[in-house]
Amino acid sequence: MRIVPFGHVLLLAGLLFVMGAFCAVTRRNLVMIVLGVEIMLNAAGIAFVGSALRWGQLEGQACVFFILAVAATEVAVGLAMIVFAYRKTGSFDPAGYNQLK
Repeated sequence: MRIVPFGHVLLLAGLLFVMGAFCAVTRRNLVMIVLGVEIMLNAAGIAFVGSALRWGQLEGQACVFFILAVAATEVAVGLAMIVFAYRKTGSFDPAGYNQLK
């Protein structure tokens, strides 16, 4: 069995987190912003699993279940809000949503 070095796991998690943050900050489409947040949550999950495997503890893997639950809830609520806002404004551009106050 081949073991991946812990530094490589953290590098992958860091790269994914930066990519997700870049996507969430630079995009003008709400679907892409939600996707960026989802990528950042997955990067945190990868870091937790890598750390759990490195130190032989199961707490990191248990935290991933909570991250997955939060991610699923975030997607469900976020997409419902996006559909509602799209029906009201006819656009996915977040700049036009100040009318929904």
